[in-house]
Amino acid sequence: MRYDFVSIGDITTDAFIHIKDARVNCDIDDKNCLLCVRFGDKIPYESVTVVPAVGNSPNAAVSAHRLGLNAALASNLGDDRNGSDCLNALKHEGVSTEYVTVHEGKETNYHYVLRYEAERTILVKHHEYEYALPRFQEPPTWLYLSSLGENSLPFHDDIAAYVKESGTKLAFQPGTFQMKQGKEALKEIYEVSELFFCNKEEAGRILKTEASDIKALLEGMHDLGPKIVVITEGPDGANTYDGKEFWHMPMYPDPAPPIDRTGAGDAFASTFSACLGLSLSIPEALKWAPINSMSVVQHIGAQKGLLSREEIEEWLRKAPAEYEPVRF
Repeated sequence: MRYDFVSIGDITTDAFIHIKDARVNCDIDDKNCLLCVRFGDKIPYESVTVVPAVGNSPNAAVSAHRLGLNAALASNLGDDRNGSDCLNALKHEGVSTEYVTVHEGKETNYHYVLRYEAERTILVKHHEYEYALPRFQEPPTWLYLSSLGENSLPFHDDIAAYVKESGTKLAFQPGTFQMKQGKEALKEIYEVSELFFCNKEEAGRILKTEASDIKALLEGMHDLGPKIVVITEGPDGANTYDGKEFWHMPMYPDPAPPIDRTGAGDAFASTFSACLGLSLSIPEALKWAPINSMSVVQHIGAQKGLLSREEIEEWLRKAPAEYEPVRF
């Protein structure tokens, strides 16, 4: 079987713990904010919502499948109850688990998400697995690479080599470890990427620059090799550059105050990638992607609000007149 979209990256279960008895302390410029609770005390919580089979790459696979692509996930699980729950959740979503490896005697990743107002603070623990590229019978049309563990650096070289030899297109949405490694360590991945995603602050860290001009950041990331660069700016929208044209897209207006912002970036990046997989243009992808982000933040967890193609098209029909991509 030839897959339209194979997502590569770690998988986890998220336990969302809703708290109210806390406060946020920030620097004078509203940066470096801290979530504060009473030390050494019993802190009440409102509710717990457990969501299996999430993470940047699983979220992307679910998003692509709901938009009509034949999608699979390449990831690693332990042979425990959490791993079984993740497999069942992926199958329920219609995402192929052909390339999911279950490791005997290993634990499955499990994260705790502290929900305070619409933001979240995540307590993470990544178990180490041996990473290996699946043996594809036919090259997928798209590979989508995102968050992996700290022992995965050699695996990136294998992915880059496969993309070069197979002609598969690569979308790269780096996770924390991948950004921490820096652009030199992942030079080969940047050079073979068809699509690249990050936010404005992450672009500055990757390029090791304090420049805030969005055109300079887009050009800087494009110089690393990706053919199409997408840099998001939260409520200020998103920007793309393909070596020829710069585009800016505003965010789709929220129909109600956001409930949980987890997965908004994943929804944007995966939807944009899926649009190109559906042979849509960059301006069309820019119009679709914010709608999925808008929908996701209206729900707890990164996947419940992901939309189908028909649902996105319905939101487009209701979009305000100013919801259009603009060259700059």
